[in-house]
Amino acid sequence: MNQIQKLLEELINKIIDEDIWMDIGEGTLKIIAILFVAGILIRIGKIAIQNIFKVRTKSPLRISERRETTLMKLLENVLSYVVYFIALMMVLSVLTIDVKALLAGAGIVGLAVGFGAQNLVRDIITGFFIIFEDQFSVGDYIRIGQFEGNVEEIGLRTTKIKSWTGELHILPNGSINEVTNFSIHNSIAVIDVSISYEGDITKAEKVIHEFLQTLPEKYPELVKTPELLGVQNLAASDVVLRIIAETVPMRHWFMARILRKELKLCLDQNGIEIPFPRLVMYSRQEEDQEKELGTE
Repeated sequence: MNQIQKLLEELINKIIDEDIWMDIGEGTLKIIAILFVAGILIRIGKIAIQNIFKVRTKSPLRISERRETTLMKLLENVLSYVVYFIALMMVLSVLTIDVKALLAGAGIVGLAVGFGAQNLVRDIITGFFIIFEDQFSVGDYIRIGQFEGNVEEIGLRTTKIKSWTGELHILPNGSINEVTNFSIHNSIAVIDVSISYEGDITKAEKVIHEFLQTLPEKYPELVKTPELLGVQNLAASDVVLRIIAETVPMRHWFMARILRKELKLCLDQNGIEIPFPRLVMYSRQEEDQEKELGTE
């Protein structure tokens, strides 16, 4: 009982000790100040990084806009990691935790963790080479496996892809084995036009060729005049003509829709019929009647 009373007395003395509460209050204020200053430094640093890249846009020696956006995002992420790490060390110091011993032990623990965190190391190394080799950049439209969309962010560990329907896919960089980038080179729009067998194919080709010559002036997305390749297929009820149009990257779907509409209006104006599927039906009853009449 005497020991319990002594423990209670010591606990009460510590609770009512003003110095302890002063230390707690001072430590709390220091931690709040550290976190506040860290947030301010990150915000100022991001603004500085953005201004640096704005200045680079006026320089004669500059890299592509896609790469600048990617590097800017990466630098912002690295800045956040460094500032938060320093802030964490300062908070631990305020809590009277020996940071030096912690860092010294972290090297030994890091080796042990490294063997168990091989996927994390692989993600970081792969992310570095993705950025270094400029395989794709922020804003590019890419396909990785079953995922396809615009690159929202590239980090050292993960890549974020947003599909056109709004889903955000977060992929570990180590899982990226094959990438299809649609945003580097020009795209090709492929349009098939059907003409009826009764129509004049020569006239249709001439009308379409003349019409295609007028398109580059109307649509800046076209790199050059679309080309009529000729007859692509002889279908059941129509002759299929194929047209290709080279566009700036990722505008081929838009131009294909526009050209189909424009071609339809052009062919209608020149009296060229775009056929519809035809179905011929034979009645067995009528066939039997014809046979009976024939025998008579």
